[in-house]
Amino acid sequence: MILTCPSCDTRYAVDGSKFPAAGRTVRCAKCGHSWHQAAEAPEEITPDSVTPPEAVAQSPAVPAEAPAADPYPVNPSPTRAYAPISAAPEPRRPLGPKLAVVAGWVGLIVVVLLIAVSAVRYRQDIAVIWPQSAGVYSSLGLPVNASGIDFRQVRYQRENEDGQIVLAVAGMIVNAGSRELPVPQTVRVTLSDADKRELYHWNFKPGATVLKPGQSIPFTTRLSSPPAGARHLEVRFAKDGP
Repeated sequence: MILTCPSCDTRYAVDGSKFPAAGRTVRCAKCGHSWHQAAEAPEEITPDSVTPPEAVAQSPAVPAEAPAADPYPVNPSPTRAYAPISAAPEPRRPLGPKLAVVAGWVGLIVVVLLIAVSAVRYRQDIAVIWPQSAGVYSSLGLPVNASGIDFRQVRYQRENEDGQIVLAVAGMIVNAGSRELPVPQTVRVTLSDADKRELYHWNFKPGATVLKPGQSIPFTTRLSSPPAGARHLEVRFAKDGP
């Protein structure tokens, strides 16, 4: 049986006995064209009608016993590249422990800040309870009065009484703490020159022995004929004595 490709006219010799009566789909091995070929009665084959062996060798026919060829075959490309299989990703660690660590550090920082703010805000009370802390505050530029009793609004003026110069010193004694405190009973006034060398001092008694939190009392003391070279005045509590 002779098959002729409708597209390129290539001819093939096939075994007609194996060709089904209903026909089948065949494909040209030369150009790839597919068509449905009906069965034909056997015919005499002449030398002129047969494709030379060289042509048949160059363009082999589709064997009759081969299954029906797909009219639109899809052949995988031999040059297709395949991506390498990557290693399995490392499982993510749960966020719970990390969040707990961050929350712990944040909480610690907040606690430290609160302690620092409280230590500055209530430094006077801390110094009264723990007098040794006064030196620490002083080194930080935050002087405090360890006794909790302080002097405020200290002022002085020179007066002339009967032709004599009198130095009058006045001010307030204040309880700067948050609890009732005793008032030291010796207040010392010191006069010094321009180089802060002491020229003279005197003591006086305050007008109260105990002050409640925030309570204050006024004081006034006077000195007749103060040193002419006095340029600085200091008021402070001193130990009982001269």
